[in-house]
Amino acid sequence: MSQEKKIALVTGATKGIGFEIARQLGEQGMLVLIGARARGDEAARKLQEEGIEARAIMLDLCDQRSIDTAARLIEDTYARLDVLVNNAAVVAPEKALPSKQTPDSLRFTYETNVFGTFAVTQAMIPLLRRSPAGRIVNMTSGLASLSMSSEASADLLLHFSVAYSSSKAAVNAFTIYFAKELEQAGIKVNAADPGRVATDMNPTATRTPRQGAAVAVQLATLSADGPTGGFFDEKGRLPW
Repeated sequence: MSQEKKIALVTGATKGIGFEIARQLGEQGMLVLIGARARGDEAARKLQEEGIEARAIMLDLCDQRSIDTAARLIEDTYARLDVLVNNAAVVAPEKALPSKQTPDSLRFTYETNVFGTFAVTQAMIPLLRRSPAGRIVNMTSGLASLSMSSEASADLLLHFSVAYSSSKAAVNAFTIYFAKELEQAGIKVNAADPGRVATDMNPTATRTPRQGAAVAVQLATLSADGPTGGFFDEKGRLPW
């Protein structure tokens, strides 16, 4: 494999926005690693049929051993990682007002969205440091913006539970911390809001996964003079 071909890992990439991010990065000539608990091989085959170099990697964000094994596999096979897109996320099945939300719903949501995403990022940083232009993209949500949420209507804000919204606000927070730590290494870390995309999480939305993936792909392919430590949608920077 040519050293010029970039290596990208996209978590939760078997369908929806994650699959589309993987496809678009592959269309730009990257070798795409599909990080998933299941159906990763099927997703990789679909991309391969389109002429994209793709491979499935078993990755369970709730299992540290799985994360460590994935990092070792990438190191042993490719020696480095150029792009990490933290896309995998869950929504608790329980939808309730904050006064009725159970702590278990928050724990369920945070286990993947916060702790799992954080653990994957930590595990991949040594590999990203070996890239001449490492990029980390954390998929979040407009609901993660405290500024935007404080101005939103109750109906819109409560479309997703406080568990999901606050988990993504936490992702935004550690995006800044990682960006500050890794800036001198040339690794850019940014948060991306795909907008309200029609997925299993949000079936009534009207935006397509291809539209939602665009901002992540843009941030994953930033030039050396691009921003770091920011929160963006396809139109530009968003308020925290």
